[in-house]
Amino acid sequence: MAISQGDMLPEATLLRIGENGPEGVALGDLAKGRKLVIFALPGAYTGTCTNAHVPSFIEAKDGFTAKGVDEIICISVNDPFVMDSWSRHTGADKAGITFLADSEAVFTKAMGMEFTAPPAGLIDRSKRYAMVVEDGKVTALAAEENPGVCTVSCGPAVLDLA
Repeated sequence: MAISQGDMLPEATLLRIGENGPEGVALGDLAKGRKLVIFALPGAYTGTCTNAHVPSFIEAKDGFTAKGVDEIICISVNDPFVMDSWSRHTGADKAGITFLADSEAVFTKAMGMEFTAPPAGLIDRSKRYAMVVEDGKVTALAAEENPGVCTVSCGPAVLDLA
């Protein structure tokens, strides 16, 4: 069953590249006492993700900061090396958006947000969605019906929910 507004985030350790290589990030610890915007998408370097979803959050970053959002996090079922490179490629790193890898889709499956599309080579990937999380609790959630579309989960739409 998919996560809903009012639910607590599932416990998960995601990955990022640190000074010494891949390092785990406990999402629960990251969310504790903080207001986060988390957006998830099917894959790094894919069309809609690269050309629409990530840029929409870069453009809305100042608006989220003004609304008291402590951090914006992008999650994808990719390895941390790809996520790190993609963050730099899109300019999200310079914008202050955190990219975290859900390499084994553990978080994505715990959220009930996985999908598989073999013709596109997408296996156990994340649906496209965004949420506002306060102290680990989902206070707003916007999920796309189609992973190739970015309307309700884009930065400006989620800014209205924050």
